Amino acid sequence: MSNHMHMPAEPMVSSDQRLRQPLRLFEPSLVQPAVKAAFSKLHPRAQWRNPVMFVVYVGSIVVTLLFLQALFGRGEASTLFIGLNAVWLWFTVLFANFAEAMAESRSKAQAASLRGLRQHVIAKKLLSPTDRSKRLPLSADMLSKGDIVLVEAGDLIPMDGEVIDGVASVDESAITGESAPVIRESGGDFSAVTGGTRVLSDWLVVRITTRHGESFLDRMIAMVEGAKRKKTPNEIALSILLVALTIIFLMVTATLLPFSLFSVQAAQAGVPVTITVLVALLVCLIPTTIGGLLSAIGVAGMSRMMQANVIATSGRAVEAAGDVDVLLLDKTGTITLGNRQASAFFPAPGIAPQRFADIAQLASLADETPEGRSIVALARQQFGMRERDMATLQATFVPFTAQTRMSGIDLPDRVIRKGAVDAVRKYVEAAGATLPSDVARIADEIARRGSTPLVVTENDSVLGTIELKDIVKGGIRERFAELRRMGIQTVMITGDNKLTAAAIAAEAGVDDFLAEATPEEKLRLIRSYQAQGRMVAMTGDGTNDAPALAQADVAVAMNSGTQAAKEAGNMVDLDSNPTKLLEIVAIGKQMLMTRGALTTFSIANDLAKYFAIIPAAFVGVYPQLKALDVMQLASPSSAILSAVIFNALIIIVLIPLALKGVAYRAASAASLLRRNLLIYGLGGIVLPFAGIKLIDMLLSSLNLV
Repeated sequence: MSNHMHMPAEPMVSSDQRLRQPLRLFEPSLVQPAVKAAFSKLHPRAQWRNPVMFVVYVGSIVVTLLFLQALFGRGEASTLFIGLNAVWLWFTVLFANFAEAMAESRSKAQAASLRGLRQHVIAKKLLSPTDRSKRLPLSADMLSKGDIVLVEAGDLIPMDGEVIDGVASVDESAITGESAPVIRESGGDFSAVTGGTRVLSDWLVVRITTRHGESFLDRMIAMVEGAKRKKTPNEIALSILLVALTIIFLMVTATLLPFSLFSVQAAQAGVPVTITVLVALLVCLIPTTIGGLLSAIGVAGMSRMMQANVIATSGRAVEAAGDVDVLLLDKTGTITLGNRQASAFFPAPGIAPQRFADIAQLASLADETPEGRSIVALARQQFGMRERDMATLQATFVPFTAQTRMSGIDLPDRVIRKGAVDAVRKYVEAAGATLPSDVARIADEIARRGSTPLVVTENDSVLGTIELKDIVKGGIRERFAELRRMGIQTVMITGDNKLTAAAIAAEAGVDDFLAEATPEEKLRLIRSYQAQGRMVAMTGDGTNDAPALAQADVAVAMNSGTQAAKEAGNMVDLDSNPTKLLEIVAIGKQMLMTRGALTTFSIANDLAKYFAIIPAAFVGVYPQLKALDVMQLASPSSAILSAVIFNALIIIVLIPLALKGVAYRAASAASLLRRNLLIYGLGGIVLPFAGIKLIDMLLSSLNLV
């Protein structure tokens, strides 16, 4: 690798184009288009998509026609009363439109920032994948799936693809927001490259894996377009409930007019209820609050996921994250730091500790792995040993291979090796020696406490064991305790042996673990949980993770992973951070909590409106209903108009909550339900009483009714 590898990443977009830069709740650049969209959504086709608000929409038209009739002197009530009702009914529709438009504006702003990443790229198409000298300049738009292109230092990668040759550092800041370059190379789990990212050093030969218009960037733009979001199953179920309630109240309200007329005729006294009042009654009794905010809640949920730098393929995936009750977590990089660190030297009997540390450091001088560097650092820390130059020592480095499972150096007079216990045992036995029982015993003790033993030899003689410790991340145990309180089971997935896996699982505080995991075992485990009716989430980055990702209910693929993994998942983490799964579950649960809280509030606040509008609407027919006027409102007209105004204003008041979401906290479902009922159930009853009374007092003071 050339020295260019250490060059700082060249920023591709300005900081204000960062995908996850949080937008202010009422960003002026978003409010203006949202206001325009609120009026454009008044088209019947747009209103029909929301049956609850469509009823309000039709009611607004009816009352407006009654107002026009009143202007010509044939009104069923005072012109001012009918006109004010018409205005606030239209406000109710517009405020609901505005809530949805604000959520969509935030998503469209994110999509616009993504479109800004698109650049016209001239690709270097190779006529032969093995000959980099024969290339054909071609617009990226003209590339086809399967084409081979060369990307050199400074070039933009034209389209999504897989590296088939070469290794280079790539600036992915335009996609991930991270300035540090990443390594992309052929083979393994880091061969996928994304169109629009820039190669900083060396070169790559890339096979294009997508067609024009189907790149990762194109899919991201489509995903964050909130206006095109499909309703999720839970949202559909709630919509059906809201429609059913609306139909029931519509039928009840429709029958009240003939009953009113009959009662007045029979008693030959009283005043029949008007159509304006019946429309106001219907609008106040149907669940308009949640009906107006439901779509905004779903769009905002996807937007919050995007701000966490996670692309969800659908709202269904975000919702499923909220229902997850089993998390499959990869040990390395998620539960542990991922880089095993040398923590102790255990010399064999008769070997001086300083001599053993010296030999261990010699074996690791040219080992650039995190484990190798940590051994050199531990020897320096414990015994003050300084690093030595390999050329001066006339040493030849022997790299680690999957066949030998050992590494080391060859000196003119010595052969030094370090490796796994079984590998070293075979190595020394092949030379006619044996692994000392004390060394084997210490290695077993190291493995039982969750660490990895590494045995060191010199000229076929075993000198001792190094303990490599997989460090559990700080605070991860507390995070798992929070998940447990939420009723979520955590399962650690690792390729380690059962002893090591059990020790790390106990230290991290996970509920269960799968050791020596294979793709088949992961798939079998997910299916067994799903057979019990559980919702499973997992992360992955390799092709071998693809089957399990495809099976999981919530599958988060790493952006740094293979194309197969990203296609199998229903979410892509642009940061490639395995711990993001915990945040994804929190966002999903927050969306469900927000929907549940506002549904509870919407249904609860109807109770207060019963006491405001029903006595006012029918006191002229049934004077006995005056006893239900517990709020002592100024007049029937004031009571009805106050309820209609409150019904409109509460939507606009709750828009910030719908967009930001209810504050998330880790707790059991029963605890969350009690809190939900206390705050949003009781609050939904109390707030309308106070709000309607204040509006009534204001209307009376202004002599409007």
